[in-house]
Amino acid sequence: MSLSNRLIIFDTTLRDGEQSPGASMTKDEKLRIARQLERMRVDVIEAGFAAASPGDFEAIRAIASHVKESTICSLSRANDRDIARAAEALAPAPRRRIHTFIATSPLHMKMKLRMEPEQVLEQAKLAVRFARQFTDDIEFSPEDGSRSEEDFLCRVLEGVIAEGATTINFPDTVGYAVPEIFGETIKRLRTRIPNSDKAIWSVHCHNDLGLAVANSLAGVMIGGARQIECTINGLGERAGNTALEEVVMAVRTRSDYFKLDLGIDTTQIVPASKMVSQITGFAVQPNKAVVGANAFAHASGIHQDGILKARETYEIMRAEDVGWTANKIVLGKLSGRNAFKQRLQELGIELDSEQEVNAAFARFKELADRKAEIFDEDIMALVADEEQAQDSETYRFVSLAQRSETGETPSARVVFAMDGKEVVAEGQGDGPVDATVNAIESQAQTGAELVLFSINAISNGTQSQGEVTMRLSKNGRIVNGVGSDPDIIVASAKAYLAGLNKLHSKVERLNPQG
Repeated sequence: MSLSNRLIIFDTTLRDGEQSPGASMTKDEKLRIARQLERMRVDVIEAGFAAASPGDFEAIRAIASHVKESTICSLSRANDRDIARAAEALAPAPRRRIHTFIATSPLHMKMKLRMEPEQVLEQAKLAVRFARQFTDDIEFSPEDGSRSEEDFLCRVLEGVIAEGATTINFPDTVGYAVPEIFGETIKRLRTRIPNSDKAIWSVHCHNDLGLAVANSLAGVMIGGARQIECTINGLGERAGNTALEEVVMAVRTRSDYFKLDLGIDTTQIVPASKMVSQITGFAVQPNKAVVGANAFAHASGIHQDGILKARETYEIMRAEDVGWTANKIVLGKLSGRNAFKQRLQELGIELDSEQEVNAAFARFKELADRKAEIFDEDIMALVADEEQAQDSETYRFVSLAQRSETGETPSARVVFAMDGKEVVAEGQGDGPVDATVNAIESQAQTGAELVLFSINAISNGTQSQGEVTMRLSKNGRIVNGVGSDPDIIVASAKAYLAGLNKLHSKVERLNPQG
């Protein structure tokens, strides 16, 4: 199987991507992203870690119930409880996979697991054997594989394949590997392990040294792996994971070298990137490969002249091939409810009731009165704001007035609902945003620490809505609040209140490190 020319794309945005500080998602948000990944024809969607929390369990079950074309996967530690919980969450899926893992490096076994190597070997085999009761599609990962002793690694992997593991995933858990060594290690393992041909080999690389994509491709070309684990926009803890858009377009653009087949619909890449960015609040840097705003921009006169004469002079792929043509005007203030509802469906946004559709349409009409040109990104931001408000309504924005003048201290007056009761808050600060936050805190008195503030234009032009992300921290918990509005100060107030709602929520995300 590992000698096939078919490259499997395994997306873990909803599991490993969610481990980015503040990137936790609601069930509905996860389902929206999963549906977009299905439209992109991703082979395997790792929907979460079922045993981590009731919220993760319910999200995986919802995805398993709605997504029919992609294989749905749940992560589990190598124990019966986690595996049984994963199987229960995945039960509705036509195609399901259990992904179980245990650490195999000396450091992890001694300091984290406090287990002897022989105990780890036996636990790994028992886990795969137990998982086979629920599905024939079993993936096994030796956590911290790139720092594990090779002889022991061979014994573990040979053992789990014998027990029925159909995919062996080799993770560079801490981003320590370099491409040639990483690829040669996988090649050596496949050569040394007698039954290695009975499983598809996979790679899962982190980007701590900026080498995740390079390591993944080396694992494929040198090591013979035929599955790459990746995330949209390279989202993930620390420096992130292998970026799906980069490996997919590298393999497609340089098909002369890689000679691998992909099932991905690349025109869905940019829509997926924008959806993940808006839902998580993690903006995409302008010079990001494939999905950055400048990825197909040309400022140099020489480059512009070349492009006008022949696109191929400075572009190795077409913008429309990855979905950049999606940024177009779709609706305006004269658009009706049915047209709005149809566009929601085209964007993969499914609201649960007519009441929610009506509420979203009312917000759309309000925005259309203020902003002449409505883009897809505006609609996605509008729905994201509504979902954040529904997720927890402890705090809700009502109105804002602010004054800022050169030589004078900026001030703000914010009206917001707190536990259903409207309060009026006033504050001053170094700037209008600082004054707005200080005003809210004067009444809310949450003690939250603002650790990140970023602004992103949702579409082009001076009429663009501003999308503000505020990352808040309190008692070790980190959340992202996102707000959008044509008025950037109002967007900031919405973002701060959205962050406070998440801090107030009792739902926790307890994800593993993997």
